[in-house]
Parts: sequence; structure tokens; C-alpha cells
Amino acid sequence: MTFTPLPPRRPVRSYVLRQGRISHAQQRAYDALLSVFAIPYCAQRVDLTAVFGRDAPQVVEIGFGMGESTAEIAASRPDTDFIGVEVHTPGVGSLLKQLGERDLKNVRVIQHDAVEVLQTMVGENTLSGIHIFFPDPWPKTRHHKRRLIRPEFVRLLASRLRPGGYIHAATDWEHYAEHILATFQNESLLENTARGYAPRPAYRPLTKFEQRGLKLGHGVWDILFKKRGSP
Repeated sequence: MTFTPLPPRRPVRSYVLRQGRISHAQQRAYDALLSVFAIPYCAQRVDLTAVFGRDAPQVVEIGFGMGESTAEIAASRPDTDFIGVEVHTPGVGSLLKQLGERDLKNVRVIQHDAVEVLQTMVGENTLSGIHIFFPDPWPKTRHHKRRLIRPEFVRLLASRLRPGGYIHAATDWEHYAEHILATFQNESLLENTARGYAPRPAYRPLTKFEQRGLKLGHGVWDILFKKRGSP
């Protein structure tokens, strides 16, 4: 009797690739600036110090949306290099437009799945920080398997941080905040910088969406952990 091997199972993604409409300005920026600011995905380690041309702290932002916070943080922290990872073309085009308008040199973009980027392109004990702001909460129970923040992914994140490096997540969904806090607490490589949720660090700007929510009485929770060990 012969057996036909089953095809490999497709990984469960934390996103659905709906590109949506891209504006003319975003498309122009995408066409003109992608080659300037993009790091093409490749299944091998990338020397980020060589990419930026300097030895500086490196922070990865996962799922930067339309890039407003990314650009604002990069402008306020010129001594740090930022790598934004996003799959959606309109968001990439939006961030590229802002980088060009603000003449920011300390940001690069990888348009690819963040899990694969961290697995293959980023070495262990490399990053000074990781930002995950307002990830999709997938609130329905049957969709929880799609949530980005899961134990195996948090272990991957922690392995890429330098000792003393930080991971900062923020969400406006209380149940997801509880899940993130518990998942971070259960990772032995990480320790909380607060007794529970952290005050919003000054470097994370309030988005327009967040400001509207706060006026309506909606909560926002920041979770800030660091990797155990001395820097």
C-alpha cells in the first residue's frame, strides 16, 4: 500500500490581506520611494547596521497601519533606527509619503508577514525594542487563533530582543489587553516594567482614533515588558 503525503498545512495568519483602496498620493509615494526605504524580504539574516549605515539601537514595529505613529516616533527619536513591518500596500504607501515629506532617514519598511520576518531576517539578541500598537483583537472566540499575541510568538519576540530590550504593546480592547498581559507574564524571558498595565510612554503619540475613543470613555491599555538580563 502506498500513501500520498499530505500537503503542508498553511499557517494561520493574524491578518486578512484586504488591500483596500490606495490613494493617488500613496501610490505615487509607493512607486517613487519603496526602493529607497524598503528592505526586500529574504529568508536569511539581514545586517541591519549595514542597512542603516550606522550602529544605533534598532526597534521593529509590527503592523504600523497608516504609519502616523511610526513617523512621529522616528522624528522624535533620531538616534534610533526603526524597521516597520506591514503587509497592506495603502499603509506602506502612506508611511513612505510621510518619510519623504519629513525627510526621515531612520526608518526602513519590510512589506511582509511579521512572523516570517522575525524568524528569518532578524537574529537573536539583536533588537533594542519591539512595538505592537493596536493589533487586530479578533474579538470572536472562534477567531482567537488568529491573534498575533500568542505564547509561541511572544517567545520568538523575546529571543530577538537584546537583554534589557523592551516590548511595548497597546490595545483598546480590554479582554485582549488581559490576554496580552497574561501572555507576556507567562514568558520567562520577560519581566514587567510596571505592576500591571503601564502608563503610556511619552514616545507613543495619541492617534486621532485613540483620542476620539478616550473622549467617549473608551480605555486604552499599554503593556510594557523588558527582556531579563543586563543591557
